[in-house]
Amino acid sequence: MIKVENIVKRFGTLEVLRGVSLEIGSGEIVGIVGPSGAGKTTLLQIVGTLDKPDGGRVLYDGTDVLQLKDKELAHFRNRNIGFVFQFHQLLPEFTSLENVAIPALIGGEKRDAAYSRAKELLSYMNLSERMDHKPAQLSGGERQRVAVARALVNRPQVILADEPSGSLDSQNKQELHQLFFKLRDEFGHTFVIVTHDEGLASQCDRVLPMRDGMIEVSQESKPASDEDA
Repeated sequence: MIKVENIVKRFGTLEVLRGVSLEIGSGEIVGIVGPSGAGKTTLLQIVGTLDKPDGGRVLYDGTDVLQLKDKELAHFRNRNIGFVFQFHQLLPEFTSLENVAIPALIGGEKRDAAYSRAKELLSYMNLSERMDHKPAQLSGGERQRVAVARALVNRPQVILADEPSGSLDSQNKQELHQLFFKLRDEFGHTFVIVTHDEGLASQCDRVLPMRDGMIEVSQESKPASDEDA
């Protein structure tokens, strides 16, 4: 589904990504791990088309999305990729319902349809009673569930998450991690997750360790069974 070929990214004389290549299948949950400065977030931003590399290609179902014109690329991103960030990045002046509906409205959805979808997702997240609350009135776990609902509102194929549980306590971390796997199992979403959380990484279908701008040998999170040997 996603194919990244020989991605190079430089900031001045610093080469942050040094020829990164990877493939991610539909419905797969992949964790990207490694020390700070390894290039994880930069890679995620390029995969998400939020930044462009100095070399290489990013393909979604065979289409090199980096060759799209700016308006076409923005439309592709809006419809096909959802983002979850460490600190939610909800707009403080808007309610939960409004925050979730915004990407649908940007994508050209009619207001009634956008708000209906937002209500459906917030209900799925057990936030029916918090729809009219603004972010400052929500707990950290609630804010992050609103952010996940926002990422899902346009029914994207791919969810990209950058340290999604990094600001949460242990219970909310566990609930968020379980939510990701539930969404994959029920709706077939593909997840690419940058994380320092060893518990989350251990649950992923595959782990891609990064160091010094390169991906080391990938690791399966679950050991092969005797029947697979």
